[in-house]
Amino acid sequence: MIGSGGIILAEHTYLGPEAIIEKKKKYIMPCLGHFYKEPRQFVRGSMQYLYDSEGRKYLDCFAGVSVMNCGHCNPEITKKVQEQVGTLQHVCNIYLTENFVNLAEKLAEVTPGKLQKTFFCSTGSEATEGALLLASIYTGNNEIIALRNGLHGRTKLGMSVTGIQMWRTDENPVGGIHFAPNPYCYRCPLGKKRETCDLACANMIEDVIQTSTAGHPGAFIAETIQGNAGIVVPPEGYFQRVKEILAQHNTLFIADEVQTGFGRTGRMFAIENFGVVPDIMAVAKALGNGAPISAFISTVEIADTYTRPGASTLGGNPVSTTAGLAVLDYIEKHDLCQNASERGEQLRAGLREIQKRHAIIGDIRGLGLMTGAEFVHTDKSPAAAELDDVLETLKDRGFIIGKNGVARNVMAFQPPLVITAEDIDNVLNALEMVLTEKKL
Repeated sequence: MIGSGGIILAEHTYLGPEAIIEKKKKYIMPCLGHFYKEPRQFVRGSMQYLYDSEGRKYLDCFAGVSVMNCGHCNPEITKKVQEQVGTLQHVCNIYLTENFVNLAEKLAEVTPGKLQKTFFCSTGSEATEGALLLASIYTGNNEIIALRNGLHGRTKLGMSVTGIQMWRTDENPVGGIHFAPNPYCYRCPLGKKRETCDLACANMIEDVIQTSTAGHPGAFIAETIQGNAGIVVPPEGYFQRVKEILAQHNTLFIADEVQTGFGRTGRMFAIENFGVVPDIMAVAKALGNGAPISAFISTVEIADTYTRPGASTLGGNPVSTTAGLAVLDYIEKHDLCQNASERGEQLRAGLREIQKRHAIIGDIRGLGLMTGAEFVHTDKSPAAAELDDVLETLKDRGFIIGKNGVARNVMAFQPPLVITAEDIDNVLNALEMVLTEKKL
């Protein structure tokens, strides 16, 4: 059977979107929503493309929210994972396996500065939670500074350090957490102008420490680029100023690289674009290219204070670590960081040209292939409904693009890093056409 997208469909009967939604209502907790008014059922992936149950082909410009950096069902990675599944699928990490230590060694080589020792777990939430725990163990202080509009996971503590109300499900957050303004230059929370602000948002961290804490908080945690806030990229010098302030109070800097790691921004880790080294780094998502694996990584001095028994049943299992090693090899072998940098520049240049003709796009920002286009009305208020309409139409024409932002009005481009120049041109042309048709 040949699908409308030109692919041969296997002899398989799929539930279809409507039946899946009905089962979701009956068996899945209602906190889990889905994109689109008319969602598709995806059944196959191949590098930068997805295919639905009716055979339609889509260019994936969201990559499962920065997960599939090396592409869907990447043959080089998949082959190694399949071989491992057929050899040894799982033992707890209290037993000895080779890939477990080999991946930790490789991470020590590619992470910045003196980050060396790793604790493996399964999700980004676990990684950020573990990083905060380690900071508390090392400093003896469990007070935390986080940024407004940050997102750090779905655990109790992860939600408590999250600065977006819609993601803070628990109405009774953990205490001892203090929030500083985020470096959102397009909508500066302090009402400043980038050219003359003197990094006021960074300086506010000193004010928060002096007025809201006991004077020496254990950790400052921040996404290097705030993803769910709307691809918020700090201005030049921001993290340097932050590090200077933290050093004066013996406070550790935790970089949350769950979305930004592994080539996404044109460097292996986004923090490398800002000229500082964190004390602890949390990673997940793209490390496994779809396999569940995460980690928090620190220096020997800090890591060696974590001595009481700790293990993770599935953390760093043979299959996930095989995927992690294959991912790092693939990124280096195929120079995905360079491609992310070049394609990202191409994408933002194209978006800026579209912006000249369509005032609905108020701001364009990003690094590498992590780019946001903020949709606004003429008074700069969020144009979330218009964005939803555009994304729905683009989906129907074969382009899957994400959305984020506190007001859900930021078009988010976070595609597989194997995307081509032709792919970028195609999505830009499609966006131009849709905006023109809708007179936006």
